[in-house]
Amino acid sequence: MKITDIKQQVKRKDRYSIFIDGKYSFALSEGKLLELGLAIGQEFDKTQLETAKDEAHLDKAVYSVMDLISRRPRSGWEIKDYLKRKGYEASEIEQVVKLLSEKGYVNDLDFARRWVESRRLLKSTSKRKLRLELMQKRVSEEAITKVLEDDETDEAEVLEELIAKKRSQTRYQDREKLIAYLLRQGFNYSDIKSVIGFTD
Repeated sequence: MKITDIKQQVKRKDRYSIFIDGKYSFALSEGKLLELGLAIGQEFDKTQLETAKDEAHLDKAVYSVMDLISRRPRSGWEIKDYLKRKGYEASEIEQVVKLLSEKGYVNDLDFARRWVESRRLLKSTSKRKLRLELMQKRVSEEAITKVLEDDETDEAEVLEELIAKKRSQTRYQDREKLIAYLLRQGFNYSDIKSVIGFTD
């Protein structure tokens, strides 16, 4: 068996289709192609071809994950769940995550830090809500605690700003609706009471 052609893919310029004996066999990223050193005219026995196909299978998983995290950072659990839904075996998923972790693309502490920074920019959010969101992403308690301890945002200021913003909206003129909303955002009832300025 011989590689008879290597063609750059039309839609994915950084991936290449490998043809064995005139027929499409598998595809590789540009980096993996260079790493394996494949070239037209190279011959394979059955075992070598299967090994190359296994490499291509994992390479496709890595490529898919890189495409996924290019849209937004993902936690390790999110990446594992994504690959599981794609049909990859547990051992393959572990290999991919290990490889990407070593390269710094999968790092839950970094993910948690970016998540908090992003949420702080987008909306007024309590630390309690941020903790819950990160827990839902299966980030470790250690990483969550570290990131939230490093977050120097003044929770009282965040609450005051949010209340001022919501009070300008008609639906939140009703105090009870405003309080219910703030509680859903993870703020403490006592803090809400203090900022709004009322007694039971």
